[in-house]
Amino acid sequence: MSPERSNAYQRVMHTLDELGPSKLQSGEQDRVRYAADNLIFASALEGEASLALNDALELCTALVQSGRWEQVTADRLAADIGACGPGLEPAVVGQAA
Repeated sequence: MSPERSNAYQRVMHTLDELGPSKLQSGEQDRVRYAADNLIFASALEGEASLALNDALELCTALVQSGRWEQVTADRLAADIGACGPGLEPAVVGQAA
């Protein structure tokens, strides 16, 4: 695990601590945490890590589409989640599905 991935994981957890209780339902918080946990330990973006990332990106998109989150906040979270994983480009990850 690289320092960059570790820092990204810490940013995701900080977002959950700061915004989670007021801006995310419990199940949504679990989905974000699950994605970050899978990605931080993944050696390649495949299998469960890939599925968890896609789910988290879909959640970010849904949060914006529902009007619950601003695009910039969702993009930042999506980029941080993606940066927990192996060899992902932030510019690609930041564009939620």
